[in-house]
Amino acid sequence: MTTISPLHPSQRVGIFIDTQNLYHSARSAFSANVNYKALLDTAVSGRHLMRAFAYVIRADSSDENKFFDALTDLGIETRVKDLQIFYGGEKKGDWDVGIAIDIVRMSEKLDAVVLVSGDGDFTEVLKYVRSRGIRAEVMAFRKTTSAKLLEEADSFYDLGSDPAKFLIPTSKPNRPKRVFNKA
Repeated sequence: MTTISPLHPSQRVGIFIDTQNLYHSARSAFSANVNYKALLDTAVSGRHLMRAFAYVIRADSSDENKFFDALTDLGIETRVKDLQIFYGGEKKGDWDVGIAIDIVRMSEKLDAVVLVSGDGDFTEVLKYVRSRGIRAEVMAFRKTTSAKLLEEADSFYDLGSDPAKFLIPTSKPNRPKRVFNKA
């Protein structure tokens, strides 16, 4: 299933983007970054966008502010949380509860929820959304999407089905290695 249908122009849609899940899925499966403009356009698909949120972790990387600004320029609201570093060096950056709570909070104002994540931890929130008569749509990379999450979705859009549209390559083309003669 790779389409989001049926779509009606009068539907009020909310988009909830788990950027950590997308980043790691795109990197591990495709060695690429996500094209958020294409993702947003596909998720909205001519409907009335109420709000779009991207949940991000601040890790004090040099490029992250450019990324946050790019999301904002697209009309995506960023929710930022600092990376937690525990004694002993363990790191944690997780928005699962925040995403689920925002979906519940917004559900009264929406006809469709588009969850952009393949994380199976969101299965229960999709059950809740559907029990309220709201469409539960999932956009993610099929290779890294939970089967349980797919069972709860009214529709699924595989971002990996059209890499030219949804992915921005990060690796440089392979070039032949120079061989130096040590004579």
